[in-house]
Amino acid sequence: MRILIVKLSSIGDVVHTLPAAALLRRALPDARIAWAVERGASAIIEDSPVIDELIRLDTKAWRKDLLKGSTARDARAGFSRLRQAPELNGAGRTHLAIDFQGLMKSGVIAFASRATRRIGFETSDLREAASKVFLTEQAATSKFKHVIDKNLALGRAAIAATITKQTDDGGLLKDEYEFPIAVSADDELYVREVIESPGGPFVIVNPGGGWSTKLWPSEQYAKLVDWLWDDCGLRSLVTYGPGEEGLAHRIVSSARSGAAHGVPSTLKQFVALARHAALFVGGDTGPLHLAAASATPIVGLYGPTSPARNGPFDPRDVTVGRELWCRTACHRRSCWHWECMEIPLADVKRAVMNRLDIIKEKSAD
Repeated sequence: MRILIVKLSSIGDVVHTLPAAALLRRALPDARIAWAVERGASAIIEDSPVIDELIRLDTKAWRKDLLKGSTARDARAGFSRLRQAPELNGAGRTHLAIDFQGLMKSGVIAFASRATRRIGFETSDLREAASKVFLTEQAATSKFKHVIDKNLALGRAAIAATITKQTDDGGLLKDEYEFPIAVSADDELYVREVIESPGGPFVIVNPGGGWSTKLWPSEQYAKLVDWLWDDCGLRSLVTYGPGEEGLAHRIVSSARSGAAHGVPSTLKQFVALARHAALFVGGDTGPLHLAAASATPIVGLYGPTSPARNGPFDPRDVTVGRELWCRTACHRRSCWHWECMEIPLADVKRAVMNRLDIIKEKSAD
């Protein structure tokens, strides 16, 4: 049996789907699990032990150059792989597609797989309600708040759709979410070199974000870095990805303490780094969710998105935000006003102290 997971992007959304993929693997060990994902978000699930096949799509590039011959060829190849695994010579056709995205484009991809059963969220949880036309079945997911729990509920419904005699799934569910992310020895070596000089405990400060509305001001981060050193004795590693070099540089150069160091990293390198960090501070973006998957203590800065749905899932973690009139179900990537991310520095300091105190209490036990 071949099962197709459809979760295209973003990085955080892909991370939030990994526990459901792990559940599918435990329940259906003999199934071939394929995952359709945007090329830009695929790196984090490369070599994952629960995935047999990655189908990298580039729908953004396709939409940008619709009339180019190379676009048509690339799209045809991608859609062919959705239908069956070429290396299995026709024996690997897709039997079940699971749409973890709930968009029109993800629905189209599930439909294009030609799977006879296509299952997704109930209508109230679909990001685009019209995408239900591509589904043959919908799972009851609205009673769950966090997106990981919604994904797990969808995964359990998919398992029920493939097993004729459903048994108690107590042995399949685990007390903790499982994030099967493979990190290479080279990535581990890179991180060891980063943290051994100058050494000592450190905080990951991640100022970037996929949306401009998720960004806390860089001058505030610089002040936080100085306070972390002066009052907490913690140096800061300011992490950044492609295109975020300038933002990281502004923070490092503005911090008077000299206790901040910029660290470029790939997604896998970030995971390796997060596994050693004393704390993560940053907004609702991919690295925060990777830190959560790595069991790193977190202080999350939330503006237009909901921490109840997208926040760190460890109850000991702390999120900070402003409850404004416009915040409910906002999700705006751009906005005419910026109050939601005008989070006072004092509030962030207080959140950091609260999270560090919890760590100390745990260590004392």
